Amino acid sequence: MNKRIFLIFCSFLLIMTVSLAQEVQFTGSARSAVGVGETFNLIYTVNAQASNFHGPVITGFDILTGPNTSTSSSIRAINGRTSMSISYSFVYIIRASREGTFEIPGATVMIDNKQYRSNTVTIKVVKNAGNVQNTSPGTTGKNNSQNNGVIQSGSNDVFVKAVVDNNNPFQGEGILLTYKIFFKVSISQPNITKPSSFEGFWSQNLLNVKVNQYNQTIDGEIYRVADLTKVVLYPLKSGKLVIDPFELECVAQYKRQTKTKTGDPFFDDFFNNSFFNESYANVEKSLKSNSVVINVRPLPTSEKPVDFSGAVGTFTFKTDLDKSRTKTNDAINLKCTITGKGNIQLIDKLNINFPPDFETYDPKISNNVSTTGAGASGSQTFEYLIIPRKAGKFTIKPIAFSYFDLEKRRYVTLTSPLYTVDVEKGSGDNTTVTYSGAGKEDIKYIGSDIRHIKNQSLHVQNTGTFFFGSTVFFLLMLLPVLLFIVFIISWKKQEERRSDAVLMKNRKATRIAIKRLKKASAFLKEQRQEAFYIEISQALWGYLSDKFGIPLAELSMDSVHQALVKKNVKDEIIQQFIETLNNTEFARFAPGEKSMIMEKTYHEALEIITRIERELR
Repeated sequence: MNKRIFLIFCSFLLIMTVSLAQEVQFTGSARSAVGVGETFNLIYTVNAQASNFHGPVITGFDILTGPNTSTSSSIRAINGRTSMSISYSFVYIIRASREGTFEIPGATVMIDNKQYRSNTVTIKVVKNAGNVQNTSPGTTGKNNSQNNGVIQSGSNDVFVKAVVDNNNPFQGEGILLTYKIFFKVSISQPNITKPSSFEGFWSQNLLNVKVNQYNQTIDGEIYRVADLTKVVLYPLKSGKLVIDPFELECVAQYKRQTKTKTGDPFFDDFFNNSFFNESYANVEKSLKSNSVVINVRPLPTSEKPVDFSGAVGTFTFKTDLDKSRTKTNDAINLKCTITGKGNIQLIDKLNINFPPDFETYDPKISNNVSTTGAGASGSQTFEYLIIPRKAGKFTIKPIAFSYFDLEKRRYVTLTSPLYTVDVEKGSGDNTTVTYSGAGKEDIKYIGSDIRHIKNQSLHVQNTGTFFFGSTVFFLLMLLPVLLFIVFIISWKKQEERRSDAVLMKNRKATRIAIKRLKKASAFLKEQRQEAFYIEISQALWGYLSDKFGIPLAELSMDSVHQALVKKNVKDEIIQQFIETLNNTEFARFAPGEKSMIMEKTYHEALEIITRIERELR
């Protein structure tokens, strides 16, 4: 055992010695032609121990994952001489987003305190992925397993499935829909890109559900299963309802192993050990679940109560009137509470017949409902405000609440007691219009036996006085003419301003500059360095050209200085503007943190344009 460990240690020393002695090669490679939407690998390979890898700015592609680091080794035996090499790879998985020919600049690494830069990778993106042919011998793709290892994967390594606990519910009966993911390899970053639509259902997502993982055997294969999300659905109509598939993206991690053949059994056995040759590759998976068909049974029509409004489940019904003796125009509160399990949140009204002498309002509805895998349960409360407008003794008839009981498979009607209200005459006039009922549909006069004489002040005027021919009449006749004259004068002035191109450019200069700075701010957030500096430069030079009427071809530091001096701009501000122009040109090449330099450049450009605007006012 000790001898084997010693051999491994010596082999490591030999590999490191050979790798350091050979010439350093750092190369980037990818497929030379791909289709829009196609996913492929961008690989940077170095044949020495490297550190501080800095990837390139990649435009025209979506970076799905990376850089992922892997190591590979190879041994060659020629004429009895054995040579060994070891290489390190930095792998991006990217996706083409638009057509065109793109150049990806080189990446950099540090080897023995010396920086090395790779070659530029050129990729052509075409519209039709089926016509893409990769003719470059140095590229890597799905079939390039010799250089980067064989990925051990299968078509059913990862898949998703939608499962319901009941495919044949009654209309209004809750069912539980669970989205599950099955996997035999490690996965990460699951993201639902297209959720299912629940047409014909009322849905309620289960929040704060603990994600459980468990094993399940399918066709003799053991899968790890995790519940992604759960939804409680209530069918709103009977018949065949279809739940559309949902789509999900995730990253699956596959083993990748390179076989080394030297002709020497000892070396082949030693270096093909998983310790040396196994690495992992991250592959993006686009998954789609199955669709689910639900056959909803209609509720029975026999013995269906007249006041049934669609409640399905198991409920109790309770009512409470806060007082049975009151005075006219004093409010009374009637509270109705439904408690139980079922589609309680879909109960939106009760059928109550109030006396016509009571003014009523739409109820205040509040609920305390929790939704779990077993369905929704809790309480729904309806609070009615009632105002008697006439003295007397009134009765509120029993209130009926009907629902379909899933356990008993029949309709159940619950009723409240009969309420009697004694109303005494209070202060104030009893003659009023009462809106009786929640819908305000019935309008009735209460206490309408006596109509009082109105005593409001009346408007009178002299006989023979007419509006026609009065002073106000002639002023109103002249008003359109005056307005038309004002319009003509204003329109003429606008035409003169539009004909003056220099003046128009001057007026629009600031707005155009601010627009370009906003665009530069967007590039700053995306860390798109080239596009950012182009917009900043165009904002500054364009502002000067438009503001002072100088053609872009004639713009220079001297012409800028002269134009600002003529406008009596302070020397301090002129110097700051020229420095800002210089800083913008050289900032992209300055050493240091690029994001900090870009942000500083943006603020300098915004500040100097603002200061010049203040000076020119």
